[in-house]
Order: sequence, then C-alpha cells, then structure tokens
Amino acid sequence: MVQIRRLSSSDIHFQEELAALLQFEDAFDSEIEQTVIRILNQIKTSGDEALLALTRQLDHVNVASIEQLELPHTEWRSTLDALNAEQRTALEQAADRIRTYHEKQLAQSWSYAEADGTRLGQKITALERVGLYVPGGKAAYPSSVLMNAIPARVAGVKELIMVTPTPGGEKNPLVLAAAAICDVDRIFTIGGAQAVAALAYGTSTVPKVDKIVGPGNAYVATAKRHVFGKVGIDMLAGPSEILVICDGKTDPDWIAMDLFSQAEHDEQAQSILLSPDDAFLDAVAASIAKLIDTLPRREVIRASLENRGALIKVRDLQEACAIANQIAPEHLELSVEQPEQWVEHIHHAGAIFLGRYTCEALGDYCAGPNHVLPTSGTARFSSPLGVYDFQKRTSVIQVSASGAAKLGKIAATLAKGEGLEAHARSAALRYQS
Repeated sequence: MVQIRRLSSSDIHFQEELAALLQFEDAFDSEIEQTVIRILNQIKTSGDEALLALTRQLDHVNVASIEQLELPHTEWRSTLDALNAEQRTALEQAADRIRTYHEKQLAQSWSYAEADGTRLGQKITALERVGLYVPGGKAAYPSSVLMNAIPARVAGVKELIMVTPTPGGEKNPLVLAAAAICDVDRIFTIGGAQAVAALAYGTSTVPKVDKIVGPGNAYVATAKRHVFGKVGIDMLAGPSEILVICDGKTDPDWIAMDLFSQAEHDEQAQSILLSPDDAFLDAVAASIAKLIDTLPRREVIRASLENRGALIKVRDLQEACAIANQIAPEHLELSVEQPEQWVEHIHHAGAIFLGRYTCEALGDYCAGPNHVLPTSGTARFSSPLGVYDFQKRTSVIQVSASGAAKLGKIAATLAKGEGLEAHARSAALRYQS
C-alpha cells in the first residue's frame, strides 16, 4: 500500500500543508562541495594530465593517453547504422519533430531608421562552441542529446562538444546514435566535475566552450554552479515534477501512470493531483495501489509518492488553476473537458499538456517542445531550454550628425546630473561641432 498524502483546499491549515509539501532545498553536502572544488582546481592547473588521472580513478577506465578519451567519428556513426530499424526510426522521427518545433524559435536581427537618419537595431549571433553533458554508462538518455543538441544546431552554433562518461568502459549505443543524428562535432568519454571543468577552462585536448548544457549528478550540478560566470550554463535543475488537474472523467489508471512517470525518476521527484471530485481521488488512489507493483522502479516510485506526492481535493477547477500558479510546476497536465478554456488561467508552468490524451511522457521524448524545463517553482521567472539559449543579442547604434545634436544634449544633461563630466563632454563635442 502507498501512503500518499490526502489534502483538501477547504481545510483551515491547507496553505501551511501545501507549503510543507512543496518545500525542497538541496541539502548542502560539504564533502561534495570540497571534492568538486579540488577537481576544478586540478583541471585548471594540470589540464589533460589531471583529466586523464581522474578518469582512470573515478570511471575505472584503463586508457594510456588522453587521445584515447576522444571517440572517432566513425565509431558513433557506425553505432547509428547498427541500431535496429525500430530504434533508429524512433530517434529520427523524434529529432525531426524537435527540429521543426525549435525552428519556429529562431530569432533574426532587426533594425529601424529614425527620421534624422539615426539607425538602431539588434544583431543576433549564435554561440560559437557549446558543451553538452550527457550521463553515460548504464543510463540511457538519448532524448537528452536530442533536446540539447538540436536547438543549438538550429541556433547556428558552430561547434558542439559532447562529454559522456563510460564507467568501466561501458558505452551507450543509443546515446552515441543520437549524437550522430544531431551531427555532434566531437565526443569525449569523460564525466563528472572533471568533464565540466575541462569544458569550462579548456585543456590542450578538450576545447573551452561558451556554454555548458545537459543534466548530471550532484557533482556535475555543483561543478556547473561553480563555473557559471566563466561560461554560461542552462539551469540548475531540481527534482522532476508533475501536477495534474483532472475533472474526474479521465481513466484513473491513466492518471496514476502519469504520476508514476515522474515519480520513477528519483525519490525526491514530486507528483501531485488536483481534482474537485473526491470519489475520483479515491479511484486514483486505488489505481496507484493496483499498478505500482507492476513497475520495475516501484520502490523509487513508492518513496517519491510517500515523500512528496499528494492527492488534493479542490473546490473547483478555477481554484485548481490558482493552486497550480502558486506551485508553478515543471509539467502541468490539464486532463479536463475543453482544456483550452482553462489554459488561459495558467500563468506559471514549464510546459502545459492539454487534454486527456496528452500525457507528459510524450513531451519528454517526441512531441517537439523541449523537455529541459524549470523546476522548484522557477517557472515563475524561467523558461524551457530553447534556441534563444544559444543565441546572443547585441545592440547596434548608428547616430547621424543631426541625431547627435538631439541625443547629445539629452545625454550631456543626464551625465552632468550623475556627476560624470567626461560623459557629458563626449556627447557635447558631437553636437557642438
């Protein structure tokens, strides 16, 4: 039996209970912090030598030279050719859908001219080199390769460097095949904080990148936090989340499995259901009890649901939307009749899935939108990963002689008000001439 919380928005202590449910802070692990700092310093000072030593030590990979840590193009492209037809077709179809969606996000440079000839605008430029971190070994995340590499390629990134650990020398064929489909430029079989450091600082072998994207463990996340500012990063993600709003008319087995789909990520993942139908909440609880033991990751799911899951009775769908905005979830399913009329009530969510047939799992793999989403309430101010994360915006200003006369006076007046005389004179020299 799963002991999942049952809450009601009508209870006098509901807000306190909800706040306690949502509370999550990564426990500061001083040992991880110290280890990461030591590794970063080793790579910064010793480069390839430290990278090779750490890979041997931590990934138990027996390599004689740093050159052996780079995979030849032929290896990962032959891996794609060796896939069975079903897997290759699935990867290629997912890639096509993700590419089509992200092509709509591509920003273009623009400018406009004023009457006096002054021209103002914005120049859009792609990042030159991006590092993609992909978990390796037994973990298979080809979808992570697609979701991170494709928007970068659409943006026009010139070079994509992928790092993926191969503990014990174990390589994941689906990850390598996805890299081939995305036309990744180089792959290094390195991982952990040492891989993040190599991408951030550069070594004689691993080139320094402009931005690092992709998921990783606590060491990777800590390293990304430390190198931010030296390079860009995508985001500091928390545990996976799903919030389902249901009117009580969807098959309860479907909803239970949707809650499981996030709970199976890890014990700290969060799965919440909001419904105005008390009997439906009972039915979903029964489905959870019935279905959980059919899944291989049932113990992780059980821990997740008991630690951070909840079935919440709300007064109506209007209130459900208000609570959803308060939570600002990573994934939000509107499993209701006419979901379009409710989507306008949602202001804070990483991704919104409309209707009973739109399960969150489709978004993880092949719907098209990016699955790298803000977590832990950061959807209030953050957005999904997209093409815009791989483009820079540069302001362009060209002032005519007559424009300088007008703007120079404004600038000189404001500069004097700030006590910056050189600014004022710089502007004044243009209009006085």
